[in-house]
Formats: sequence, C-alpha cells, structure tokens
Amino acid sequence: MEKVERDNGTSSWEFLLLGMGNVPSLQTPLFLLLLMIYLVTVVGNILIIVLVVTDQHLHTSMYFFLGNLSSLETCYSSTILPRLLASFLTGDGTISARGGIAQLHFFCSFAVSECYLLAVMSYDRYLAICQPLLYASLMTWKVSLKLAAASWLVGFLISTVVTSFLSHLKFCGPKEIDHFFCDFILLLELACSDTSVVRLLAFTLSLLDIVFPFLFTVASYACIIAVIRNIPSSVGRQKAFSTCSSHLTVITVFYGTLIIVYMLPRTPQLRQLNKVFSFFYTVLTPLVNLLIYSLRNREVREALRRVLRKALAISRAQNIAVPGS
Repeated sequence: MEKVERDNGTSSWEFLLLGMGNVPSLQTPLFLLLLMIYLVTVVGNILIIVLVVTDQHLHTSMYFFLGNLSSLETCYSSTILPRLLASFLTGDGTISARGGIAQLHFFCSFAVSECYLLAVMSYDRYLAICQPLLYASLMTWKVSLKLAAASWLVGFLISTVVTSFLSHLKFCGPKEIDHFFCDFILLLELACSDTSVVRLLAFTLSLLDIVFPFLFTVASYACIIAVIRNIPSSVGRQKAFSTCSSHLTVITVFYGTLIIVYMLPRTPQLRQLNKVFSFFYTVLTPLVNLLIYSLRNREVREALRRVLRKALAISRAQNIAVPGS
C-alpha cells in the first residue's frame, strides 16, 4: 500500500490535521467560538466594503485601500475557518494532499497580498502627512487602483510559484499534521523528495513577500514620525497621528504575530505555543483589524450612522405608505 502511495505521489496522499487538540469537552465551545468569530469577521468586513463603496465621504484613496484590506481579510479567513469548522462538526480532519496544497496556495496568496497592501497603505499615509501639497496629484484614483491590483497580483504570483514546486514533491512520511491548517513548513517535513530547491526558493521569495514590504513600511513610518515630531502644536501632532494610528496598530499586530510564528524554534516543546500564535494571526487578526477600523475610526463610524439613519428612514416611509395604500 505504501509503495502505491509513493508511486502516485501527491494525487493519492491524504493528511490528517490534528486541529486544536483532541479534547472532546472543548469541541462544542470551540466550534461556537470559531463560528461566531468567522461570522463577525465576514459580516463586518463586508459591511466596511459596502460603506466604502456607497458612502461618498469614504471615496478617498485611504478608504479604497481599507476596502481592499477588508476583502483580503474575508478571503484570508475563508481559506481556513470553514474547513476547521467542518472538522469540528464531522470529526473528520483528513484533507487530500492536493486540497492541502490548494489551501496553502490561497492562504499564502492572501497573506502576501496583505503584506504588500499594508506597505501601500503606509506609502499613502506617508504622502498624506509628509507631502500634503503633492498628495492629490501623486495618489490619484488611477495610481490607487494600480497599487491595489499590484498587491493582489504579486501575492497570487509568488504563491503560485511556491506551491507549484511543492505540488511536485512526493509525500510518504507520517500522515499527521499537528496543526489546524496545512502550513508550508509542516508540509515540507512530510515530504520524502529532496526539498532543498523548494526551501531555497521559499527563503528567497520570503525576502520579497515579507521582509521587503515590512522594511518599506517601517521606513515610511519612520519618516511619518519624524515629520509629526516637528509639528509645533500638540493639536496638529495629535491630528496627524490620528490619521495613521489605526493602520499602525494593524501593522504591529499582523507583523508581530507573523514574526513570532516563523521565528519561533520548531521544537516539540514549543509546537503548541506556535499553534497558539498561528491561531492569533490567521483567525483573530482579521477580527482585531475589523474592530480597530470600525471602533477607532471616526469616519467609518459616522458612515455607518448615516447608512443606518437612511435605512431607518426608508423603513419608516414604507410603514407609513402601507396603511394608506
């Protein structure tokens, strides 16, 4: 049986995702918690997208990028949580090798796109604060559209290159993956082919898809902070900082957990801790980002109030019209 699976390679192999751990008493609470997180994340991000599209006050480059970020967060969560929720319901944690590689492909694609989009958003804030007189001419709708499209495209291309090489590997090791999704490093550990080329490729591309946008983002905010510190009035400094505080918080949360996950040593003692941090940046980060931009952003809150007032007015008008018809 093992020989057949070796010969067929990826096509006949299945992995067993161990998920969050085999504790029967926690299955139902975890399912309900994850379902609530997923629903709030998806509905909340879709609401932000609708607000950005429909409210004219949010028709700026900053909120255009925010709408793209919300789209990424929705897709990002949907690559992992539905499969994890299904495993809680059915008790079946198996996933085919092709299914696992497909999950990894979309997950990496959206994660890399988010890295670049966060860098684009930091550049937008840099222009708005450091080059305010040139902002309107430099950050036009055409430029904004190209930058957002490039973020999505780069993520898709880099992920496609890595997973295409990964799909040619043969898997003949143990089937169990002690995680709740098919992480790249864990898949490499199960391969019986030579993984040196894939590892080198992944390391090289990681410099482009994580390190470069991270350093670009840090450089942008270093310039922003330097300019804000030179503003003479405290009110002016506070106003300038408030325009980028939400984005800076999102960057700190996203990169902080991402760096911890992939810099943490892969030892058996730290495996569970690694899983906890992975859970944070794959499941909780999209929810935290949503709360940051919805609760801390005054313009988003005001746009939501305007939409609710308009919907309430329409509802009252319909109720008044019905009795007299």
